[in-house]
Amino acid sequence: MIDHVSIPVGDLKGSKDFYSKILAPLGLTILVERERSIGFGKKYPEFWLNERPNLDTQPNNSGCHICLRAATIHAVTEFHDTAVIEGGKSDGAPGNRHAAMTPYFGAFILDADGNKIEAACFPKK
Repeated sequence: MIDHVSIPVGDLKGSKDFYSKILAPLGLTILVERERSIGFGKKYPEFWLNERPNLDTQPNNSGCHICLRAATIHAVTEFHDTAVIEGGKSDGAPGNRHAAMTPYFGAFILDADGNKIEAACFPKK
């Protein structure tokens, strides 16, 4: 299974501030900080920011996105709302969705570099 993911960011300091705020509702904090990368996680770095100073913003329709698991619907909503307040763009407001196998509650955002990040939870019935 997947151990960790990395995304490119043009402004590591700005992205650190943004992601510190939006990942907090998901229980992810900075665990590793290096000159050109930052690793967020719960027990080990699962989500990395890698600085790419000359990065071109990704198009909205790149087809790539990363989904992070949230514990509650409230955490998904807080992730989304914080991202929008902090300068990210909504790419799918918090709401019920249906995946291939099961319904879930999720929200999508785009960061300053065009990275599409989703937060999702699978509420118990």
